[in-house]
Amino acid sequence: MKYHHLLRPGDWMVLAAGGVTVASLALAFWFGAPGQRLVIKRGGHLFLETSLNHPRTIDVPGPLGTTRVEIEDKRARVLSDPGPRQLCVHQGWLSRAGQAAICLPNQVSVEITGRVKSYDSLNY
Repeated sequence: MKYHHLLRPGDWMVLAAGGVTVASLALAFWFGAPGQRLVIKRGGHLFLETSLNHPRTIDVPGPLGTTRVEIEDKRARVLSDPGPRQLCVHQGWLSRAGQAAICLPNQVSVEITGRVKSYDSLNY
């Protein structure tokens, strides 16, 4: 059915303003806050917490061998891991607060933290 003839110019402005508001809120909350720090855990215990501002490579020893973590351009990634499936390596670059890569066989986890804690299904 065609209802557009029932809408007046003010109605169109309200619809447009609502659309812009929804789009801006979706962009703000979808992408999350940028990360500021990198937290590396080994065996469930804190191994290292460092800033994302300085490029470096970190070697984290684990039961299977060494997991190598790279920090560059305010983002981090698992560069190499001795695990058989390489799932944490395939996570790629992490840059937003709440993003994580977990290397289960080697018991190493890498998480980006920031001022604002983002929520996901794990901490719901």
